[in-house]
Amino acid sequence: MDTPRAARLEDRAVLRLGGSEVRDFLQGLVSNDVERLGPESAIYAALLTPQGKYLFDFFLADTSDGLLLEGEAERLGPLAKRLSMYRLRADVEIEAVDLAVHAVFGDRAAAALGLDDAPGAARVLEGGGMAFVDPRDARAGIRVLGGAAGPLGDIAQASAADYDRHRLALGLPDGSRDLEVDRSILLEADFEALNGVDFKKGCYVGQEVTARTKHRGLVRKRLRPVAVQGPLPAPGTPILAGGREVGTLRSGRDDRALALLRLDAVEGAGEMTAEASRITPLPEVAR
Repeated sequence: MDTPRAARLEDRAVLRLGGSEVRDFLQGLVSNDVERLGPESAIYAALLTPQGKYLFDFFLADTSDGLLLEGEAERLGPLAKRLSMYRLRADVEIEAVDLAVHAVFGDRAAAALGLDDAPGAARVLEGGGMAFVDPRDARAGIRVLGGAAGPLGDIAQASAADYDRHRLALGLPDGSRDLEVDRSILLEADFEALNGVDFKKGCYVGQEVTARTKHRGLVRKRLRPVAVQGPLPAPGTPILAGGREVGTLRSGRDDRALALLRLDAVEGAGEMTAEASRITPLPEVAR
């Protein structure tokens, strides 16, 4: 049994979105169905370009004081600016809030925080803040926004690197470390399997291209977990097989990484390399 551990994620931060029109505003922008949001249900979603290319991904949680959006700390300013551009005269408030972000992972992590282990299960914490099961994959653990002094006080501490290894083992993308801004498409990163896109909701920015990609089977590359034998190459390093480029390395740590690989190259491509290291595709993680 893996005892639950809590890691502070310094590279994540939070926006508060409020106002009487905030739900309708987001519903017309993001890839997931905002109507699924509630005090007991969080979601994962993305904001795209009109051409269906990735810009930002984030978690959304519902509190009595508005919606909390958790995303990449370094890109939260540009995200707030992009949302403000779409706001026009809608009654929508966008502000950064000082809430720490923790990931609690390991066996019985959900139970330790009084949650069911269903993806997206959420609850408001006493004294403020929010806890929710990762909507992408319950095995990823719990996100805790604020409230660290209370519910996390009795949970063993871990490092952000420990959580990163856990994430990589599950094949979960980590924002712009794994998706290229203004280039990647959601289905290359398994957003449908990760509960990040809803094909039954109404229109949103980039919806038409995303739907066409799905229904016409236009995905040619997929983000896959890989094993690395040798020094870990930098993100963006080309992956070669038989003298031709078949993919690109994305985020990694130690001997594990994610790589964007051509589907026609994964099977029967022979040995893959990135610089001086051998790259071996691992089985896709079942969702």
